[in-house]
Amino acid sequence: MSTQIQSLAKYGWLSLAAAVSTIALKSYAYWLTGSVGLLSDALESVINLVAAVIMLVVLSISARPPDDTHAYGHEKIEYFSSGAEGIMILLAAFSIGYAAWERLWNPQLLQQLDLGIAVSVFASLINLVVARILISVGRQRQSITLEADGKHLMTDVWTTVGILIGIAVISVANRFEPSLAFARQLGLSGWEILDPIIAIGVALHIVWAGLQLIHRTAAGLLDAALSAEEIAEIVEVLELAVIGDGIAYHALRTRYAGSRRFMSVHVLVPGGWTVQQGHDLLERIEQQIKDKFDNIDIDTHLEPIEDQASWEH
Repeated sequence: MSTQIQSLAKYGWLSLAAAVSTIALKSYAYWLTGSVGLLSDALESVINLVAAVIMLVVLSISARPPDDTHAYGHEKIEYFSSGAEGIMILLAAFSIGYAAWERLWNPQLLQQLDLGIAVSVFASLINLVVARILISVGRQRQSITLEADGKHLMTDVWTTVGILIGIAVISVANRFEPSLAFARQLGLSGWEILDPIIAIGVALHIVWAGLQLIHRTAAGLLDAALSAEEIAEIVEVLELAVIGDGIAYHALRTRYAGSRRFMSVHVLVPGGWTVQQGHDLLERIEQQIKDKFDNIDIDTHLEPIEDQASWEH
């Protein structure tokens, strides 16, 4: 295993440790309070744990160099990871929504809210710190896997914030607002219904996050083009290279796989040029494009501009 793989793998272990810690803390918070909102939060942390395990495997496979049977590398394995994570998120959202719907019609009195909130806040701080690290390193190292996992942890943080706001409202209402007669008979203040309502909101939020991951996975597997900004940078280099008579380009195609980018282009030059002249031009173009991107494979094709067949593609 290369030094780079080992370096990225340690962040996978960091995510794994954070997931185990937050599952334990949020489960304890649910056990203390009986809040279905906190239960939904704990279930989402289980997804984080599975995602961290998958990430460790994917980082090892995607970093393998191209070989005889995988000439373009192994980076696309990252999309299987994000696709699996997206499906698990949707399953977790369904479980949360079902539990919340049941609690909506059968509300229960929440217990030990102050301690439960404190435990959950601590768990969220762990996720916040780890998420910021993963996003930062993912962007620096062009690792879509690390960045996606960090963003997923950030959605977990915001989910917890929403749940805690709802529980805090219930806690304050239980202390300071007189209960209605029918609510007192049930042992409730009437505010406990906020707990399942917020949990349903969490489930909907998680569904959106899962659908975004699945959409991103589909785009990668279908060889989607680079972003408009990245294509503009490539076109800028090509336009500068073809300044002058008798030089042109066409058939620019781009795609990405994980952190790796691919492009191909046909460059047309005067038929009277020597092979060396054409080679030097292509080398200059490729180097200028590589200077703009950390990880890009470039395939250039040289053709005589006078030949009509050169324009057929």
